[in-house]
Amino acid sequence: MRAAVLHTPGSPPSHREHPTPEPAPGRTLVRVTAAPVVPLDLLCASGTSYFGRPAVPYVPGVQGVGVVERSDALPPGARVWFATSAGMAPGDGALAERCAVPDADVVPVTADLPDTAVAALGLSAVAAWMALTWRGRFTAGERVVVLGGGGAVGQVAVGAARLLGAARVVAVCRSAAAAERARAAGAEEVVAPDGDADALAERLRGAAGGAVDVVVDPVFGVAAAAAARVLAPGGRLVNLGSAGGDEAAFSSAVLRSRSAEVLGYTNNALTPGQRAGALATVLGHAAAGRLGVAHEVLPLTEIERAWRRQAAGDAGVRSVLTP
Repeated sequence: MRAAVLHTPGSPPSHREHPTPEPAPGRTLVRVTAAPVVPLDLLCASGTSYFGRPAVPYVPGVQGVGVVERSDALPPGARVWFATSAGMAPGDGALAERCAVPDADVVPVTADLPDTAVAALGLSAVAAWMALTWRGRFTAGERVVVLGGGGAVGQVAVGAARLLGAARVVAVCRSAAAAERARAAGAEEVVAPDGDADALAERLRGAAGGAVDVVVDPVFGVAAAAAARVLAPGGRLVNLGSAGGDEAAFSSAVLRSRSAEVLGYTNNALTPGQRAGALATVLGHAAAGRLGVAHEVLPLTEIERAWRRQAAGDAGVRSVLTP
C-alpha cells in the first residue's frame, strides 16, 4: 500500500510503499478515507518527546476516518473514526491507505458530515469539548476566555462555549487570520497577546466585561499567566497544551483569594466511552452547523508539505490528507 513513512525522527515522512497491515483478532482493519496532521503527530515523531524515540520506519497518524474492511466488532462497510498509538508505541498510524487498530479505538460515525470534516474535528474537538465541560465544569451564563482561539482546539472551544450558553466568549489570537477564524466560530471579542501579563490581563478583563469563570488554554506561557489573573472566585483555568511555552507564572495571592483552580487536561485520561460520547456530541453539533474547524484537503502525496506547514505553527487551518 501507499503510505506516509517516517524514517528519521525529526524529519518529515515521505510518500512511499509500505507493507499492508494484516488483520488480527481484536483488531479492526480500516480502509482510510481521511487523516489529519496534528501537533501530536509531530511530537511523537520528534524523537525527543516524553514518549521516547519511536521505532522506525513507521507510519504516523494518531487518528483517522475510514470504512471497516474486516473486524470482529463492526460489520464490513461501517463508517468509523479511529485512534492509534503511532509514535507512542510500536505500530503504524492513519496516514496510509489502510490501518489496523484495536477494536476499542474504533468509533462508528453516523453524523452527516464529509469524512474530511470529521477528520479535521477528531481529537481536537474532543479535547476542546471535554476541557470546557468535563474538566472545566462550565455552566450556562459563565464568561469564557479561549487562548489560541483561532487554532483547531480554540475554534471548537469558542463554538462550544457559545452554543452552551456562555454569557461572553473572548478569544486570544496572535494573527489577523486566527482572529477571523475565532470570530467565525462565535467569539464576541478578540484580544491580541501583546505586551506583558499585566497588560494582557487588563485587556482580557475589559473584553470580558469583568472576571472570567473558565479559561480554555492550549497555549500556556504569558497568556495563561495573564488569564489566571482575571479569574473570578471559583474560576477554572484548564490547560491542554503549551504552544506558547512550557512555563507560566501564577500569583499565589490571586489563586488563594479567589479559590481559583489551574487544571491539567489530556485526552488520554478519557475512557473509551467518554471519548466516543464526546466525539458523537461534537460531530452532531458540527453536522447542524454549530461547530467546525477550518481545514484544507490534500492528497496523501502532499504529506511533506502538510507536515512542514504544521511544524511552522500554522495549525489554525488543519491539513487533512486523503489516500
